[in-house]
Amino acid sequence: MTIALERPKKTKSAQIREKLGYPIIDTDVHTQEFPPAFLDYLEQVGGSAIAQRFQEHLPGASRSKWFKQTWEERRAYRTARPPFWTRPTKDALNLATISLPKLLHERLQEAGTDFAVVYPNLATMAPHIGNEEMRLAVCRAVNTYHADIFRPYSDRLTPIAAIPMNTPEEAIAELEYAVNVLGLKAIQIPGHIRRPIPAFEKYGEEVANEAIWIDTFGLDSKYDYDPFWAKCVELKVVPTTHSSGMGWINRRSISNYQYNHIGHFAAAGEALCKSLFFGGVTHRFPTLKFAFLEGGAAWGASLYTDLIWHWYTRNKDHLVENNNPGNINREELLEYYTRYGGELVHGRLDQLGSGLGFHADLVAPLEPGDLDEFALAGVSKPEDIRDRFLNHFYFGTESDDTRVAQAFNRKANPYGERIKAFLGSDSGHWDVPDITAIAANTYSMVERKIITEEDLQYFLSIHPLELYTSLNRDFFKGTAVEKTADEFLTSRG
Repeated sequence: MTIALERPKKTKSAQIREKLGYPIIDTDVHTQEFPPAFLDYLEQVGGSAIAQRFQEHLPGASRSKWFKQTWEERRAYRTARPPFWTRPTKDALNLATISLPKLLHERLQEAGTDFAVVYPNLATMAPHIGNEEMRLAVCRAVNTYHADIFRPYSDRLTPIAAIPMNTPEEAIAELEYAVNVLGLKAIQIPGHIRRPIPAFEKYGEEVANEAIWIDTFGLDSKYDYDPFWAKCVELKVVPTTHSSGMGWINRRSISNYQYNHIGHFAAAGEALCKSLFFGGVTHRFPTLKFAFLEGGAAWGASLYTDLIWHWYTRNKDHLVENNNPGNINREELLEYYTRYGGELVHGRLDQLGSGLGFHADLVAPLEPGDLDEFALAGVSKPEDIRDRFLNHFYFGTESDDTRVAQAFNRKANPYGERIKAFLGSDSGHWDVPDITAIAANTYSMVERKIITEEDLQYFLSIHPLELYTSLNRDFFKGTAVEKTADEFLTSRG
């Protein structure tokens, strides 16, 4: 029996695309590997033993630790409740779309989306594999697999390369292979590496696995990642990240996945973003931009405003003038306490100072650099924060996330600027089962006056064009967006 596979020729989203008159670029479309085919690649890269070991970790092949534990064990280890059903299964079409590049290519056009950056599920997880041998083999195999299966559809689809970041050396090696050998032009790095706190390693592996710190490659990192950032500039690739914050201290509910899930991408993205900023990466690499996927843009607007506010209230000169304990006129302070303190301070005025936020041992001058926490970032005025932030950071936002209004609220954002939000639909996951609904969802925010028509163009087209052509002017060459990209670059000079 032959099953009819007729689909509507023109969806509502495609009709909206025609009306817009400019391309829609989706920066975050999820796909799912076909396990038997991927295992062939893994065996070629790492050998049969690696492939055999990895099968235990394939999605659906084994249950996570949480599912194997009793409730007593979950409480004892505070094992975070993991996700449950995450794939679109209401109809076969949507499920098949996320794993078959040819079908995805067709449906992208039905959806009115001109071009998409693809984030395969395994590729987003591969850099977080703890075992070094397994991590490097899976990253290499997953990059080779996706380069091969998406190559015939490069006019509308480009997959990311998964770049492991446990050391700068392994990151550079995989980056060079992905770009120079496989021809990939988009990459994804993990947002962080979990590292054991050295002082606790002496208590054994079980303690060291829990007593960890989050290395975010910029501020206070274990390694100097500048050689990797320099290699990104050299090879003309923009680092993007799509990492989870689930399982972090405040995301360890043992019973509720949604408690752990809400806001976790934003939390992980913010940790990396602050590290890149305060660690001076955006200062030392003025042409390098970064994108944070799936966390929305509201946290970006909040962080941008917060950074400027902190500079005004915590910059070096302000601290010296307003917060230096040595500025206090102790005789005058003593007089106030004598007049107004009464029984509260009677007989205790010799202890004046303790509990008031300053102590004698902090009055002595610190090292000059200790006061200026914006020094590494190269910030000497608030406009520097604006430039370091807005010229470097982009925020993937789903098509129905109305909080994008905060990114485009130019009255509220410092200097009247837009935060660089762009469409990252997350299609293919449980929250976005139908790729053909994305443009319609987004345009509804214009219809509801949440964002303007001008904002919409920045969201769907200008910001992704700006990001991906920032280092590689040929990023969209040979794609359905090539003409628009050329016009955009000409207009920017």
